[in-house]
Amino acid sequence: MPRISKRGTLMPNSPIRKLVPLAEEAIKQGKNVIRLNIGQPDIPTSDKALAAIKNLDAKVLGYSHSAGMESLRRKLVEYYKRHSIEVNYEDILITTGGSEAITITLLTCLNANDEILVPEPFYANYYSFATSTDVNVVAISSHIEDGFILPPISDFEKKITDRTKGIIICNPNNPTGHVYSRQELEQIRELVLKYDLYLLSDEVYREFVYDGEEFISIMQLEGLEQHAILIDSLSKRYSATGLRTGALITKNQHLRDTALKFCQARLSPPYVGQIAGEAAIDSSKEYMNGAYNEYLSRRNYLIEVLNNIPGVFCTKPKGAFYVMAKLPVDDAEKFAMWLLSDFEYEGNTVMFAPGAGFYTEGGLGKQEIRIAYVINQNQLKIAMKCLEEGLKQYPGKLAEEKSVIDYSTAK
Repeated sequence: MPRISKRGTLMPNSPIRKLVPLAEEAIKQGKNVIRLNIGQPDIPTSDKALAAIKNLDAKVLGYSHSAGMESLRRKLVEYYKRHSIEVNYEDILITTGGSEAITITLLTCLNANDEILVPEPFYANYYSFATSTDVNVVAISSHIEDGFILPPISDFEKKITDRTKGIIICNPNNPTGHVYSRQELEQIRELVLKYDLYLLSDEVYREFVYDGEEFISIMQLEGLEQHAILIDSLSKRYSATGLRTGALITKNQHLRDTALKFCQARLSPPYVGQIAGEAAIDSSKEYMNGAYNEYLSRRNYLIEVLNNIPGVFCTKPKGAFYVMAKLPVDDAEKFAMWLLSDFEYEGNTVMFAPGAGFYTEGGLGKQEIRIAYVINQNQLKIAMKCLEEGLKQYPGKLAEEKSVIDYSTAK
């Protein structure tokens, strides 16, 4: 029998979706599965995007320019200007979601076996993108106890080798919700310049920053014109994950011209997604503020409830719509599986993303879960009741004296 490629063998299963078969079986058994495992918002998609699709008067759904429709790129320039990000439409390549933007960037900037530094926990698919491009991920660990702030720069420097070619960050962060401060970003900037690295910044959650925290894009940092690659997507801010419309943005023309060759190889980004995405950029303030306020309300509720469940701890995320929580269990993945296969509360159970899947270092995140607060508050209340009752019944719960941790100094 022909052999599968080494790349395919190394490609990991998604830790976010790996419990789906158990969830499907639970549904067959009549359970209501409340899904908090994936960032699929229940916020209605922007009516501007939906109207553009409904009113599309095209006789042929054809290819667009490989760099993306110029009208969309020009519209994005206006959007970024409102966020104090100055770019030209030529700086923008439209991609099939932010995922393709990252993959194309890795293909463009790194060779096989080159290394990219990533603060962990990180969005699990970064590892998949790296595996598919033969790039090695080198993780630098941050910790729930201090709110997942940027690890010391010295920790980054210890792991830099002659194969290190870049750093990737997510700001606001998925899965932690951390928003990088100006001081943290300036430290990264200095490191990038010192070692002549690329800096990829996944900024798809910029619309969702809370508590007066300041969002700063890497495109606003001085001296990174040849180093900075902004990764963006329309999926989250307009609740339109199915559009698959993202962007790779850089002022480095040689990088951009090279990336365009990969864009040409895949022909063009989705035509309908671009039409709808361009329209979505004109979404009303009422729509954007409504989504923001809804996520903020959900976050505030979730953080209060989680920290009142015995043995559970989480810090308050400043952005995005995720929170990492530490549970008093032996293994959060086993617990998540048990919730689906052996537990129900009044006909309900809940599905989380096990935290270990967002780390590369063995053992880290073993007691953590990521919760995506992308469902309405009534469903969140049921989910949190399931979590609380599940922890009472779970056979692998840690003894209380082992699960009590002093987080009084946590940020």
